[in-house]
Amino acid sequence: MLKLENQTKNYLSIYNLKLKTIKNMKNLKTIAIALLVTFGTTIATAQNKKINTEKSKISWVGKKVTGEHSGTINFKEGTVVLKKGKLAGGSFTVNMTSIEVTDLKAGQGKEKLEGHLKADDFFGTTKFTTASIEFKTIAAKSNGIYTVTADLTIKGITNPVTFDMNVTDTTATTSFKVDRTKFDIKYGSGSFFDNLGDKAISDEFDLTVNLQF
Repeated sequence: MLKLENQTKNYLSIYNLKLKTIKNMKNLKTIAIALLVTFGTTIATAQNKKINTEKSKISWVGKKVTGEHSGTINFKEGTVVLKKGKLAGGSFTVNMTSIEVTDLKAGQGKEKLEGHLKADDFFGTTKFTTASIEFKTIAAKSNGIYTVTADLTIKGITNPVTFDMNVTDTTATTSFKVDRTKFDIKYGSGSFFDNLGDKAISDEFDLTVNLQF
């Protein structure tokens, strides 16, 4: 009789252990599902996409009374934020030491103009090696097109800029004008100097931005 009781207790202990194990497995499964749902929701609501700095490019055009010059600037780094496939944010750092003139050939004024643009008269790239832009407000305008207001920082001075940006899953493009005098770049500006004649340089320069990510 005692032996039967002991066997019964052993069976009950094993049964209770199995029930506890099953319960624990169910709890683990529930936790795992919850984590997957949470992680999946995070992925669905926010994607930080780093730009390809080799393929992304900024093109610039500066105008003067007697003509214009054009060139490129490279990105140092940058991130585009998408939520459910829609533009939700962005921040970028530009390598100002990479300023290049593309409309002049080497030995025909290219090096001289590049040096002047990097000098203190213009962007002062020895001291201010980078510029930056950070999106502040974004409003959907139409399918894939957004109106963005951002903080643009050049030579340590920050001013707002507003532009329309066309965004796909892997690219973003925009064009806008920048008033250089707002960033203390006044060289050759008719707004600050008189009698410049045909040496006057436009206060605004044009930027075309092509992002790939």
